[in-house]
Amino acid sequence: MTILAFTLIMLLGAFMAGLIGSLSGLGGGIIIIPLLTIGLGVDIHYAVGAALVSVIATSSGSAAAYVREGITNMRLGIFLEIATTTGAVCGALISTIAPGSFIAVLFGLTLIFSSINSLRKKEEQVLEQSSPLARKLKLDGSYPDTNGHPIRYGTKHVLGGFGMMGIAGMMSGLLGIGSGAFKVIAMDNIMRIPFKVSTTTSNFMMGVTAIASTVIYLQKGYVQPGICMPTMIGVLFGSIAGSRILIRSNPKKLRLFFAVIILLLAINMIYHGIAGKI
Repeated sequence: MTILAFTLIMLLGAFMAGLIGSLSGLGGGIIIIPLLTIGLGVDIHYAVGAALVSVIATSSGSAAAYVREGITNMRLGIFLEIATTTGAVCGALISTIAPGSFIAVLFGLTLIFSSINSLRKKEEQVLEQSSPLARKLKLDGSYPDTNGHPIRYGTKHVLGGFGMMGIAGMMSGLLGIGSGAFKVIAMDNIMRIPFKVSTTTSNFMMGVTAIASTVIYLQKGYVQPGICMPTMIGVLFGSIAGSRILIRSNPKKLRLFFAVIILLLAINMIYHGIAGKI
């Protein structure tokens, strides 16, 4: 394959990764890593390094739009970043010495978990009352509905969500997925934050988490400009397009759509990991 063909494939694939990552809150790595490892035969450690760079671009491209629309809970995101950045550094250190087959299988299992969790979500719920700790930290907020009217929401189980964020950061460093899957789980399932708020706040947090991991990969030589450049450009434009779609979308339909995509990618990654093809 020529350099030009590789670059064009990466630009198109990264655009789709940014679009899906922005809409789902799971980060562009769910597409970037299978594309590089299975489709283009790149070592998974370099794929994770490129995916982390794409996560930074996804967060940068979509976070600004979500903040401007008033959906993102910035105070909550900054508070939970304490846990995710700590976990991200630990995960990156483990990933750089772990075999590629292990990372591939773990990546697939993580995506299956995310897919099942998405399918189990049935109704959008808005918590009216916050827990005492959430009120003390001022973690509640509001977001506009499709007509621009504010919907107020509360939150609870702050410590449980904070602990899950530590796991989210570690998975980000290990797998390059931006830890969006576990961040959305922590905020949506544990802290009972509405889906749109958890997704947009996850995008807001991803960039900082990914930067913490990328520093480790950069020191190990796993961040290659020839792979990262088209990845970052494509993901950036994809995330901008995705952020515009999400504001006017139906969260329930998004969950079902991305659950199917994620499940197929997960099965493929597990097969290649067990077969030793990665």
